[in-house]
Amino acid sequence: MTTSPITSRLLRIGWCVLVPSATIAVYLGLGTVAVRLIGEPIAATTLLDILVVVLVGSVRIQQPRWLAHAPAPRPGPKIPRSAWTVLGCAVLAFLTGQSLALWIYVTAGSAGFDGSNQARHAAGAMVTLLLTLVVAPAGEEALIRGLIYPLLRKRVDVLASMLVTAVVFGLLHGNAVQFASTLPLAVLLALVYERTRVLWPCVLLHLGFNLAAALVPAQALGALANPVPTVFLCLAFAGCASGLYRRVAGGTAPGAVQGLGGGSARQ
Repeated sequence: MTTSPITSRLLRIGWCVLVPSATIAVYLGLGTVAVRLIGEPIAATTLLDILVVVLVGSVRIQQPRWLAHAPAPRPGPKIPRSAWTVLGCAVLAFLTGQSLALWIYVTAGSAGFDGSNQARHAAGAMVTLLLTLVVAPAGEEALIRGLIYPLLRKRVDVLASMLVTAVVFGLLHGNAVQFASTLPLAVLLALVYERTRVLWPCVLLHLGFNLAAALVPAQALGALANPVPTVFLCLAFAGCASGLYRRVAGGTAPGAVQGLGGGSARQ
């Protein structure tokens, strides 16, 4: 019995809602338990992300086909020709995200972002650096690109999976400023994962983004906090991401399923 196009579309939409909702509900539930047990949110988040890395990494190593999806990427050189495009997109993703975030913060402020910064200061420099530069890139990539994205790709295409995981990744940060700053990064990371099917390039790009956010002072980016550069950067990033998307969408081998390898605003 064949499924009608409308039914098929509704099933795909339901899948796009169910997978991230269930995954994030479990993640936040575990996070609530961790905060109550430890009493300090940054330390609890650090331990939670470590747990995510262990669990998702174990599944990806022991049962790779659970998260495999077709088509597999075509074989390519060890250093992909698109590497320079990815690096250029990464720079644009950082500048675009920071411009959007600064514009929102200057225009409307963000109590959630201020509270997040206060929690980091209260946790101390060492714990915050550990979370920002080590645990968060690994944990968030394991959760978003290592689990949610491949589950979505079992039923929907690259574009839908990319957009859903980008929104989920932004919402996971809990405030409008960090949502805006991480949205371009999330788009780029989905495309990188689709092309490579491994997590370590995503983790490295995520780490670089967080490191740049930690080292580049807001004053140095102050000129970006207005509509003109923000719109220009958004268009530039959209063009770069579109070019990378065309390469990724055309760089897969139809009909094959391949096993998978292991793998903020500032986090």
